[in-house]
Amino acid sequence: MEKFFGYICFKPWHFLHLLFMLIILNSKGILSQSEYLVGLGSYDITGPASDVGMMGFTNIEQIASGIHFRLRARTFIVAEPDGHRVVFVNLDACMASQIVMIKTVERLKARYGDELYNEKNVAISGIHTHAGPGGYLQYVVYILTTFGFVRQSFDVIVDGIEKSIIEAHENLRPGSVFMNTGDLLDAGINRSPSAYLNNPEAERRKYKHDIETEMTLLKFVDDEWGPIGSFNWFATHGTSMSRTNGLISGDNKGAASRFMEDWAKDNEFLEDFQRVYHDSFEGYSKLRVIPRRVSNIIPQDDKHEELMELASSFLASSGKPTPRILSSTKRVRSVFRQGSKPKFVSAFCQSNSADISPNVLGTFCIDTGLHCDFNSSTCDGKNELCYGRGPGYPDEFESTRIIGDRQFRKAIDLFKTASEQLKGKVDYRHEYVDFSNLEVKLSSNLEVKTCPAALGFSVAAGTTDGPGAFDFQQGDDQGNTFWRLVRNGLKTPSKKQAECQKPKPILVDVGEMTMPYSWTPSILPIQILRIGQLVILSIPGEFTTMAGRRLRDAVKAVLSGENGGEFNSNLHVVIAGLTNTYSQYVTTFEEYQVQRYEGASTLFGPYTLDGYIQEFKRLASSMLNEQSIPSGPQPPDLLDKQIELLPGVVLDTPPLGKNFGDISSDIPKNSSFKRGDMVVATFWSACPRNDLLTEGTFSLVEFFDGGENWVPVYDDDDWCLRFIWSRPWKLSTHSTATIEWRIPETAVRGVYRIRHFGASKNLLGSIRHFTGASSAFVVT
Repeated sequence: MEKFFGYICFKPWHFLHLLFMLIILNSKGILSQSEYLVGLGSYDITGPASDVGMMGFTNIEQIASGIHFRLRARTFIVAEPDGHRVVFVNLDACMASQIVMIKTVERLKARYGDELYNEKNVAISGIHTHAGPGGYLQYVVYILTTFGFVRQSFDVIVDGIEKSIIEAHENLRPGSVFMNTGDLLDAGINRSPSAYLNNPEAERRKYKHDIETEMTLLKFVDDEWGPIGSFNWFATHGTSMSRTNGLISGDNKGAASRFMEDWAKDNEFLEDFQRVYHDSFEGYSKLRVIPRRVSNIIPQDDKHEELMELASSFLASSGKPTPRILSSTKRVRSVFRQGSKPKFVSAFCQSNSADISPNVLGTFCIDTGLHCDFNSSTCDGKNELCYGRGPGYPDEFESTRIIGDRQFRKAIDLFKTASEQLKGKVDYRHEYVDFSNLEVKLSSNLEVKTCPAALGFSVAAGTTDGPGAFDFQQGDDQGNTFWRLVRNGLKTPSKKQAECQKPKPILVDVGEMTMPYSWTPSILPIQILRIGQLVILSIPGEFTTMAGRRLRDAVKAVLSGENGGEFNSNLHVVIAGLTNTYSQYVTTFEEYQVQRYEGASTLFGPYTLDGYIQEFKRLASSMLNEQSIPSGPQPPDLLDKQIELLPGVVLDTPPLGKNFGDISSDIPKNSSFKRGDMVVATFWSACPRNDLLTEGTFSLVEFFDGGENWVPVYDDDDWCLRFIWSRPWKLSTHSTATIEWRIPETAVRGVYRIRHFGASKNLLGSIRHFTGASSAFVVT
């Protein structure tokens, strides 16, 4: 009797081959004896796709207006069977948030008790996409462009983190963790090279590049199921998408995660099987060109005229009410979960990327096409004309894809060859530190202090990834009289503060501004997670290349020194940037003197990095000596003080005589498209804030199976599909959803249509879900 397994028709003798394959793989060490319990989880955190300002570029005009692809929280848990455990959550978000961390930990304690998961052993990190909805941080500076706090953005992130951790917890099973490292040279350039060059020449000579090039990857292997996921850390900014983009996107790192998770679904089992028994794997080559999302069981009619006649029989359907759950059950990836097997989770995490841009072609003046000024990144004195160019210039989507693909391909190489198994203790250390007045003892024994937070003039100049405005320039260590007068209208810095922050000219004295509540954090979390010979440094900000190198070296020296105990020269130290909260940038002392954007954004003055090194060395020493460490002052919970100015959705209406989900602009009748073409359909819709359709989809491409069924094949999670929402004017109750499908090269010949899901709101506040579909068309 034959049985379907995936999309291959297996006969009993196939299982003998499978057994043989597992024996071979086990002999190669892929199914090694487990050291730990391992669990992975993932959940949708896509925020409101309309009306909300994006987080990252500080551009008040960058408002969410659709979805490029959905955002997720991805989690791994590694636990000793009867001992410590650590949790690492990677967010497709600009950065972590202190209030998100506080409320997530509260939920975990309510569910699991105070000891199992808490702020000490849970790390929450952001990938630094600048294309996600903002409004989820609790400090004033970070919610100005979103018109205050956005509860919907906050709630979906906290919910998604909690659910991803729950899934990882429930997936905990005996397993192993393997590690690999390798260099990736073409996914970033230094965007502040003049500041980097101010570091000591002897120090710079120790390194081949002025950026971080190493990717560190963890491969998680379940004892029964085999490989179940990977997390890696690599430094490059999430700014391939520009400051004018309005589509929610995980940028290059989110794209890389999508590519790798789909690669695992499409190839992992088939490739392993073929490596062992390729001669008997009949039909394998055919499956390589037919995505698993469209089964090769479905008949593929080669007669174009018959396909055209079939497509013409399916006209656009009128919009109609639908259960909310249908947008979830129709999702492509929900179709392919293999019973009790954990889904493959792949996270591309951020590291010390403060001065590393993905716009690798360099910086150019948009008016002349010439290179920007090296020191100030200006064009004839104007910063707003200087932009970095990505490898797909002028197409930002293509640049995002290329940088994501480069990270994905390096991760695949490291994943396939990962052989160093992590062994040893699971441990963690954590403390809160007030950086507004921290006493720091330098290596010269000179005692200095950090300062209350302040932003310098060069912050307003922006960067070459997203320039600022007016007459600000990077590298400004003087300021000017006019903007000082403007500043003084908010808060005049004291002489002590001005002296402490030198040579930074203070534009906004944020650390001493408390109305209506704190403008920036001062109490920051410092955390070390350990899994065997791997140590993860959780950093609540963005470290430059050289700042990160100094911190890693300092921690490594403590842990692997003469009294290193079980730590040795094989110790690996990685930086997880933008983790647990956000406090902007950290440069070296020398880079700070130059006062480019990164130095002007180093909140706590020229000795900020020295403060971090001192405190991380304390944590490392306590871990080495198995000592506890005081928790330090607690950060504030400002949730009840948040001001929300974004108005809610009042009412949605379709035009007279139309229904929600009706076609506004259909695909032309008798249309035939080839791979690479763009197919576009527009529907009468409603505001996406009515329902985020979490773990669902606003857009869907369906394939006709030749019988009676429309099979979902592409949705909001797919690179090739874009959901674009718009109103004819700001206060209009009408809106449209345009769905664009760039037909991928792997698309199967056949009949397709585009479907839209949404939710409308009436005057009484009731939410009603709807759907509609375009006319069918042929892909040849």
